[in-house]
Amino acid sequence: MATFKEYQEYDGLGLARLMRGGEITPEEVLEAAMERIEQDNDTINAVVYKMYGKAADAIRGGLPEGPFTGVPYLLKDLFLSCAGVPLTNGSRLFSGFVPGHDSTLVERHRAAGLVILGKTNTPEFGLCAATEPVLHGPTRNPWDLGRSPGGSSGGAAAAVAAGMVPIAHATDGGGSIRIPAANCGLFGLKPTRARTPTGPNLGESLEGMGSWHCVSRTVRDSAAMLDATCGPAVGDPYWAPPPERPFLEEVGADPGRLRIAFATRTLDGAPLHPECVRAIEETARLCADLGHEVEEAMPAIDNRTVLRVWRVIGGVGIWNIIALRMQTLGRDLRPGDVEPATWAWGQEGRRCTGAEFLRATQIMQKIGRTLGGFFEQYDVFLSTTLVRPPLPLGAMDMSNPDLDDYYERRLMSEVLTPLFNEAGTPAMSVPLHWTKDGLPVGVHFGARFGNEAILFRLAAQLEEARPWAMRKPSFRET
Repeated sequence: MATFKEYQEYDGLGLARLMRGGEITPEEVLEAAMERIEQDNDTINAVVYKMYGKAADAIRGGLPEGPFTGVPYLLKDLFLSCAGVPLTNGSRLFSGFVPGHDSTLVERHRAAGLVILGKTNTPEFGLCAATEPVLHGPTRNPWDLGRSPGGSSGGAAAAVAAGMVPIAHATDGGGSIRIPAANCGLFGLKPTRARTPTGPNLGESLEGMGSWHCVSRTVRDSAAMLDATCGPAVGDPYWAPPPERPFLEEVGADPGRLRIAFATRTLDGAPLHPECVRAIEETARLCADLGHEVEEAMPAIDNRTVLRVWRVIGGVGIWNIIALRMQTLGRDLRPGDVEPATWAWGQEGRRCTGAEFLRATQIMQKIGRTLGGFFEQYDVFLSTTLVRPPLPLGAMDMSNPDLDDYYERRLMSEVLTPLFNEAGTPAMSVPLHWTKDGLPVGVHFGARFGNEAILFRLAAQLEEARPWAMRKPSFRET
């Protein structure tokens, strides 16, 4: 029988293998996960809703045979319905909302054999690269409790980094899988646009900028999860090109000699933190040592245009959420329903004309074509996920209604990720660097539309060369 300590030593596929072999039962694995949450959640604040009874009932009722049968799993509390379970989207505006059905992705999670035992913290409507909603309070980074795990999947990443579960659901509309993965020393891949379903509530997320997947300790868990969840659902408006073979088969496959471009500055030429530059340069050397062709190059895309597109589409999306909720409640918005930055951004979206919104989507599509042309020359683009190591808690404050201050000088000044959401291309954050103070710095890779395969191959090669899965934070000792 695996001990509690041993539970943390396995990834999701490893736990599933133990259970298939009869070495441990799903009940024992669930007990280990619950014990870890109870031990550490008061410190980390990753899990905002516990579903222990439902998880035990699922095991007693018999789990389906799948790649993750019996593996504990957490859902992000953002725009994903789980029947009979509160869905707050990190906002007081949605307090008391309980959907009566499962989202398609949750149905696929269950079919994969996952045991859902809770929901994780997220900033209001997923609008922040930190996870500090007024409703649930801040989530802390297990690598440094005074720092942010990132966002918007900060609760998910903190839970995995703290060893509560080996893998957790996450979403990414502007970097929200990759940013927390970078801050928490995890692997996080944003799939190609429409690789996984967002229905039945949504036909697409953020005009196609949003993707739903997971954060994990290992590359193979991410690949197996994408195999279990990818593909169109009935009525989807469009979908990604199907993979040539299962993504899990790409893990360990020879990536060949890749042509890798790298950059040590932002798209608009701004400098990065020295630790981020060091991470890029060390990774570029590692890739060269592995036989890849590496050179400095950057796509010719104006970063201000990228940020303006996200601000327009994001603002209209926020107002749509607020307006629909007010219609459901049958009342106007009240003070305190949403946070000040959310309200300011939503009001800007409310004022946006149809022509302005359509123009933003057209520019977004042009960005995708430009990046696609870049990937005709290069297989992969290497940078860092963020411009600096994890920020202190409170640095990305949503209490200020000055939208320019929040969006321009706080949120978007820190991230390098939205380009790949707007282009719809796959991208990943890989935990290859730690600062001298022990903080993780994620290294970012993007590839052409539909080519998650090359990212999984490269990630597995890097994972073998510089293993990271057993590197864990020691927050209990601080």
